[in-house]
Amino acid sequence: MPLRIVFMGTADFAVPTLVGLVGRGHEVVAVYTRAPKPAGRRGLDITPSPIEREALRFALPLLTPATLRTAEAANTAHGHGADVAIVVAYGLILPKPILEAFPLGAFNLHASLLPRWRGAAPINRAIMAGDSETGVMVMKMEEGLDSGPIALAERVPIPCDATAANLHNRLALLGADLVVRALGALERGSLTLTPQPEVGVTYAPKITNSETRIAWERPWKEVHNHIRGLSPVPGAWCQIASDNVRVKVLRTTRGEGTGVPGTVLDDELTVACGDGAVRILELQRAGRQAMKAHEFLRGTTVAAGTRFG
Repeated sequence: MPLRIVFMGTADFAVPTLVGLVGRGHEVVAVYTRAPKPAGRRGLDITPSPIEREALRFALPLLTPATLRTAEAANTAHGHGADVAIVVAYGLILPKPILEAFPLGAFNLHASLLPRWRGAAPINRAIMAGDSETGVMVMKMEEGLDSGPIALAERVPIPCDATAANLHNRLALLGADLVVRALGALERGSLTLTPQPEVGVTYAPKITNSETRIAWERPWKEVHNHIRGLSPVPGAWCQIASDNVRVKVLRTTRGEGTGVPGTVLDDELTVACGDGAVRILELQRAGRQAMKAHEFLRGTTVAAGTRFG
């Protein structure tokens, strides 16, 4: 007998899962997402979340509560008559009364190899830390932060030059398939749960603006991981000291040469780090489109010896 599903998600990462559930014929009785945010220079434009757009496209019932910590929210959740909730990149905490609204539980798709990188930014933090692999896991939710038992998991390597965007897209698609498989096993009564290990717990807090500026005095590998872990959003940035131009650096690779950290070493945008160098492959000036390094250099003079701060 098909399961009745409540889906909770907001970000792009959640879209393939919702599309996959609908495409497989699952009965999605309600979709929860974060309310539209003001956008534009004056904050007058209203931008719906990616999940809101998909829910409207599929004509699914849509809810955008500001919080789930009210009796009204709990009553609404119970009123769906759903068997299970699927939660992917939603952005709101599910308190105990909400978790208890679903007889078969609430299951979360998380983009890390739990218990490593519990929290809001697992993809970014895995790359920034230089991890060689990561993955996606379907976890049965409990009140703790990403601490519930694991239902299914898939591991993937992290290529040495992969950005957060590259990894995000791959894990989103892999995760969607994992959720569909988990629901199939849940329907059959064959889904098994494995408690997370008690050792190896790390946390992935939300990225803050204070950590996005590039610290060229760090070793090249750390600079490289920092840049690709924040690419393209929010983006690691620096300033061209000679004219105070601010740029986001979106893609790098290992460069050749040494010098004072932050100094451009050649005409290919190789920049010295505290140990070694990185070569910038793609970057973006404030208010402009992203561009390859050679395109950037056609419109901006950055000679050897220029300092990036």
